Amino acid sequence: MPYPPDKGDKIRSWHILCHLAQHHRVHLGCFYDDPDDARHIAELRRHCASVACLPLNPLLQRIKSFGALTNGTSMSAAYFHDAALSRWIAETFARHRPTQTFVFCSAMAPYLDDYRLATSVIDMVDVDSEKFRQYAAHGRWPLTALYRREGEKLLALETAAAARFDHTLFVSSAEAKLFSDRSPASSSRVSAMRNGVDYQFFDPAGAYATPYQPGRKTIVFTGAMDYRPNIEAAQWFVAEVMPALRKSFSNVDFWIVGSNPARSLQALAADDVHVTGRVPDMRPYLAHADAVVAPLQIARGIQNKVLEGMAMAKPVVATPAALEGLDVDDGAEVLSAKTPAQFVDAIGRIFAGTTPNLGAKARTRILSDYSWSAALGILDHLFDDSVPDTVPVLASAS
Repeated sequence: MPYPPDKGDKIRSWHILCHLAQHHRVHLGCFYDDPDDARHIAELRRHCASVACLPLNPLLQRIKSFGALTNGTSMSAAYFHDAALSRWIAETFARHRPTQTFVFCSAMAPYLDDYRLATSVIDMVDVDSEKFRQYAAHGRWPLTALYRREGEKLLALETAAAARFDHTLFVSSAEAKLFSDRSPASSSRVSAMRNGVDYQFFDPAGAYATPYQPGRKTIVFTGAMDYRPNIEAAQWFVAEVMPALRKSFSNVDFWIVGSNPARSLQALAADDVHVTGRVPDMRPYLAHADAVVAPLQIARGIQNKVLEGMAMAKPVVATPAALEGLDVDDGAEVLSAKTPAQFVDAIGRIFAGTTPNLGAKARTRILSDYSWSAALGILDHLFDDSVPDTVPVLASAS
């Protein structure tokens, strides 16, 4: 469900939906797995000719996804398979005869297997198969075997989808090249469509009440905190970086800000480690932080948390994995750090005030290169704007 745009995939799909709706009549098929999100369906209907926003029960879908182990398919695709959405798509094609279609994420591609249109576009966002390959490389048996299998099955699904669709999009040139190397037969139809950031919303000039205690040095890490790479990043920072920071700074606080924090993250809470859970507005936490960190060990695509920190003119310290795909100047606009010692050094420089222009230059880069309108312009070339009746079908996974 591409609304509310409060985490990475929803932010991207929301801006894509709004862009497509400016030029086309959109019929949207999607899922929601948070019952509270049902109240936002009305907002989707404001932008679409029709909406099928169907509930998913995460526990039941996980159980169903294990059925893929017996039939040789991807567990991700099995998780998002739903007979009701298939029926809605069939009815929408029969009633409205769309000539163009847009699919968001590889796991939704099988819904369009039986349909051929004038223009078909799939936004895979990231090479999901590579994420599972990395999970397999850093996990423990028997999960490593499961992750390795899922990586192989997802790559087969991604390759088949790229061969079937007219255009395949990824969030960065690095992701596009990685996939083209893995699936060279489709490389001529693979393009990058980077993320943007709403820099008018993430505006450092706004008036935000501070959520922090006075007299403390604050470091913030934002994101969906039930997502494995974010969980592991926060755990790594607390275990590997905070002990050294405590020795150098007696008044340092680390804030983990984001929805649905895993129990393992909640267990990290201490006098100087704060786990907020979902917050109504991320901007106060960014605006009053001394440093924004993205200590991701595993990352795919472009990290919105980095773009949002930069848009708020904050000093950002991120791993090379979190910065991959971003066109930024390390040392002038962001600080790259990989090891605990490098994080401590970069944050120490920020606290000492030796990087005074870092945040301002980061904001300037966002204003010049990371607007959503510029990022999504490629869609106007992929779809034929001269035919106002065309109806893309946007299939989106939550």
